[in-house]
Amino acid sequence: MLLEDSTEAIGSRYQGKLVGTFGDMSVFDFAQPSALTCGEGGMLVTDNIDLAVTVRRHRAHGLEDRGSVVVGGSAPYQANMSDISAALGLAQLKRIDEILERRRLIEHLYYKHVASFEGIKDPYVGPDVTEVNWFLYLVHLGNRFSRSSRDAIVEDLAVEDVEAAGYCNPLHLQRHYLDMGYRRGDLLVTEKLADRAVALPFHTHLTEDQIEFIVATMKDASINVGAGAAIY
Repeated sequence: MLLEDSTEAIGSRYQGKLVGTFGDMSVFDFAQPSALTCGEGGMLVTDNIDLAVTVRRHRAHGLEDRGSVVVGGSAPYQANMSDISAALGLAQLKRIDEILERRRLIEHLYYKHVASFEGIKDPYVGPDVTEVNWFLYLVHLGNRFSRSSRDAIVEDLAVEDVEAAGYCNPLHLQRHYLDMGYRRGDLLVTEKLADRAVALPFHTHLTEDQIEFIVATMKDASINVGAGAAIY
């Protein structure tokens, strides 16, 4: 059984095939800041009728079941979206190509301005990726930066009302894996990449002037923390 996590990649393609078409079941997330945003909820897609019926049974009681005691083999989770949220989602789904095209334009503008700053590396695109639609615009700072200097840059951006975040937290440093005995230093490459990752604002209403300001502010902040223009 292959469960495909497509929560952050709606509309993306790998080797020419849409994400969501590889697994026995695939999941998409409609919470912010996804390309398709309903405020809550998500979508499961599958070609397997048995899986679809099982998921619907777990999702919620049907209207016909609510007026009586129903005997079943499992409890429903009442995990259905509201009708209002679903309506928002359906309206956006009809123009998803337009939304994704606008987000790709924002990505192109970021790339244009990031290219002039040696201290930032634009998001990595893996081999055989035909089309990528980013959930966040995640850049990596150069090797001279540390976790503390990354955090200082994020704070400087916040002073200028730019909402950025140190986004990545390695799995082996989260509670479950710490309980299994993992510690900082066990996976040095993973930790160094995570310590230098910054998620920048990314949505369809950004203008080129705003993107230029964000990147310029980040460049100034990197000088303020004493890292200079880091080289990869």
